[in-house]
Amino acid sequence: MPQVDFYVLPTPLSAARLDFACKLGEKAWRLGHRVYVHCTDAAQREALDARLWSFKGESFVPHSLAEDDPHSPVTLGIAAQAAGHDDLLINLALSVPSFAGQFARIAEIVVEDPAIRQAARESFRFYREQGYPLQDHRLSRL
Repeated sequence: MPQVDFYVLPTPLSAARLDFACKLGEKAWRLGHRVYVHCTDAAQREALDARLWSFKGESFVPHSLAEDDPHSPVTLGIAAQAAGHDDLLINLALSVPSFAGQFARIAEIVVEDPAIRQAARESFRFYREQGYPLQDHRLSRL
């Protein structure tokens, strides 16, 4: 059963979710985890792809689009499946993907935008109803 972590960021900016996804993905990868980042759409995925190349000048996070290399250490996807991954799911979509249960850990990144907060509440309810262990991380700074 997946452990679900909600990271609540102290900002209303949606772009902060991408920045935090980069940091979280890098940390997990450095610890030896395989990461699947589920994006809302192609535009969000392209923005995340660009950030992963430049978010930290001194490091590189090896990543790939799901259709190019589904077995990359960090994979960015928008499809209805996450083939080859079962370690960490970073969910940037506004709903829980149908394949979420195959992962050991799930990270939901929340900002103070009303639409994102509402989606996070619905996801929280879904995970709680499934019996997943839930953890809330309220960050005081970015």
